[in-house]
Amino acid sequence: MKQIALRTAGAVIAIAIAGTAPTLADAASPKSTTFAVTLTVQADCTITANPLNFGTTGLITSNIDQTTTMNLTCSSGSAYNVALDQGSVSGSSVASRLLGGTGSNTVNFSLFRDAARTQNWGQTVGSDTMSGTGTGIAQTLTVYGRVPTQTAPAAGNYSSTITATVTF
Repeated sequence: MKQIALRTAGAVIAIAIAGTAPTLADAASPKSTTFAVTLTVQADCTITANPLNFGTTGLITSNIDQTTTMNLTCSSGSAYNVALDQGSVSGSSVASRLLGGTGSNTVNFSLFRDAARTQNWGQTVGSDTMSGTGTGIAQTLTVYGRVPTQTAPAAGNYSSTITATVTF
């Protein structure tokens, strides 16, 4: 008999606990909120350039023409200008660039914006730079180089470093 009484008491306790548990109807209503997601995209550009190699020659009795490319990526819709400086050799200008060799030996060369090699590529915006509008993807710009006919320079290696600058 004792066992029956305990079982009955346990059933009463279980019913009492179940009666205090919340039901779906008693649950709190869900709450929600919203939040803003933002991003500011500024006008931006990146530029990379490949070397320009005029190769190997002896006498410079005719023009030596070569090209190279630069890759430019600007934010879509951003206007840009690409300038090329005079180079690293003392005495150079954008109108008369020099490759420097041993001692004071130099070789003249020019950089152009067009395949006909008539439009000098310099650094005066609105005058001798390359302008365009960014598309958001890489754009290839061609640099047209020329070593013109000139008095034979001394044998050796000649070089200069050109800085390309993009303004936007």
